[in-house]
Amino acid sequence: MSNFKNAETALIHGGISIDERTGAVNVPIYQTSTYKQDGLGKMRGYEYSRTGNPTREALEALIAELEGGVAGFAFGSGMAAITAVLSLLHSGDRVLISSNVYGGTFRLLSRVFDHFDFTYTIADTEHPDVYESQITDDVKAVIIESPANPLMTVTDISAIAEVSHRHGLLVIVDNTFMTPYLQKPLELGADIVVHSATKYLGGHSDVVSGLAVVSTKELAEKIAFIQNSTGGVLGPFDSFLLIRGIKTLAVRMDRHVYNAEKIAEFLSKHKAVKNVYYPGLSGSQGYETNRRQAKNGGAMISFELHENYDINSFFESLELVSLAESLGGVESLVCHPATMTHASIPADIRKKVGITDGLIRLSVGIENIEDILVDIEQAIAKSERK
Repeated sequence: MSNFKNAETALIHGGISIDERTGAVNVPIYQTSTYKQDGLGKMRGYEYSRTGNPTREALEALIAELEGGVAGFAFGSGMAAITAVLSLLHSGDRVLISSNVYGGTFRLLSRVFDHFDFTYTIADTEHPDVYESQITDDVKAVIIESPANPLMTVTDISAIAEVSHRHGLLVIVDNTFMTPYLQKPLELGADIVVHSATKYLGGHSDVVSGLAVVSTKELAEKIAFIQNSTGGVLGPFDSFLLIRGIKTLAVRMDRHVYNAEKIAEFLSKHKAVKNVYYPGLSGSQGYETNRRQAKNGGAMISFELHENYDINSFFESLELVSLAESLGGVESLVCHPATMTHASIPADIRKKVGITDGLIRLSVGIENIEDILVDIEQAIAKSERK
């Protein structure tokens, strides 16, 4: 690992950034499934691309360096990455999850792993003392999102890691919203970091991918075995696209966050807006904790309009901002968590954790800030019930 002092440089030159054979400044796309061997047991480092591929290897080395981990692993999606990580656990084990997590993670636990007597409990990770009281003998791991999707709930990662490790729990942090440019969970005590790299790391809404980074050689050996055995690996072309996306992460995130801060301030003062959820707003839930553990509040905002505004009209009136699944691309996207990203969570649980039918989630893009603000303002105006 190169261990560059500054993140902006590491994003571009970290990991395996140059092809040693030719000197190419971009690692080539090794679009091959297999590799010629010079004799029995005489390989040139690779034998089959599910097990290892030079382009994927460059990506995995890069994300490991950026997160400060021992090893990185690239998968075909964020859900494939979290599935591999959860495969470390056994039948009879229980995992704790933050009160609002991505709906796909909830669906995986409630409708796939439950077939194997693998259970979960929604935990209060905002309050370490309450969280500790929820740890029982069968709990073996905790999954944290901070900020969490979609209410931007902030968890003190260091505090939860300290409590968890006292009880022998594995600490898994989904760092999709913040990226290693804004937050380093391993430095805060996490054991494993996962990403839906489809989002900010790719950054252009053109590749579906997932990444995992581990803190120890022991975990690296286990995840490598699971990755190879289950086979949900990222292909070489998508690995190339993801490396390319990561190189511009710093400049993109700086613009994303600049825009998000302006929009959050705008929404917090708007007469039509009832609630704004953004950890970069002074006085917001978790503001001080987030400021200690992250560079800033990121670029995801959720908000609710007052009852005399029709959210359907709001969505239909948007012209620049697109109503769509996903987040983290250069374009601004808006979604309705209750019927889109978190539809797989039962309504009673959504209500309990605060994911209301009126909640709107905004992924702030890198367009000109004035254009985004104008579009949001005109859509709000058109959605007012007369």
